[in-house]
Amino acid sequence: MSVRPIKQVVAAKPTVEGAGVRLRRAFGFGDTREYDPFLLFDDFRNDDPDDYLAGFPWHPHRGIETITYVLTGTVSHGDSLGNRGELGAGDVQWMTAGSGIVHQEMPRGDEQGRMHGFQLWANLPASLKMTEPRYQDVSSGDIPEVVDEDGTRVRVICGDFWGETGPVDGVAADPRYLDIWVPPGRRKTLPVATSRHAFAYVFDGAGSFRDASQPVGVRTELVGSGNEAVPEVTGDRSLVLFDRGDEVTVQAGQAGIRFLLVSGKPIEEPVAWYGPIVMNTESELQRAYAELEDGTFIKHL
Repeated sequence: MSVRPIKQVVAAKPTVEGAGVRLRRAFGFGDTREYDPFLLFDDFRNDDPDDYLAGFPWHPHRGIETITYVLTGTVSHGDSLGNRGELGAGDVQWMTAGSGIVHQEMPRGDEQGRMHGFQLWANLPASLKMTEPRYQDVSSGDIPEVVDEDGTRVRVICGDFWGETGPVDGVAADPRYLDIWVPPGRRKTLPVATSRHAFAYVFDGAGSFRDASQPVGVRTELVGSGNEAVPEVTGDRSLVLFDRGDEVTVQAGQAGIRFLLVSGKPIEEPVAWYGPIVMNTESELQRAYAELEDGTFIKHL
């Protein structure tokens, strides 16, 4: 067994998306080859409704999958195909945009005005870029949770882990998406297939992810190469990109640590990307935007 070294530790950076939603972006809209098949990861977390109520009004997607995971508050959604629904705390929506969809996502806080969730974009291979759009809406109660002997808790959203299989299936990159909590002071080793790219996103508590030689901690405000000594400080809103190996190790701090552990098989295809549409070539990208203009973007397969 080989523990994955850390390639990079990145602090999620403040940005504004949609009609004025303030969020933190860990990666996206740049060179994402090291995250392949994943393209973008956002953490939308606010206690002030003015920072999120404007939401994400009608916008298109083609060539990708969007994964929305809500922790606090709700997200109402609707699309050009007539689908409507609402995601509550603990719910997940895995949307395969495929050949094209126009939708909106409108967040609302809980009774105290708090809103928290994540959105991950996953690429589709060329063979599935123009596939029929598909939704997988998963309620919180349908997501299995595994509790280990030491108290470690894992919600299995997608993929197989510790004998449980997540409810999301049929995804091209065969991803594994886990929500993990490790109790205070515990050291935990978790398997990750060697063939996958993998990252962890810390959103509660503190801890250290360690490679096979020197300890490398999770730091809040750092973009590093992974070769430097990194102080072991709180990991809130930090993303850890792992190198190759078949397991990761985390040492939880005094308050425990909660993080998403996401991995997937690289697609290794050219990426032509502008805004919410991701294709393989510039000509395909130009065609998509031309179809938006002339009203032929939505396909009836």
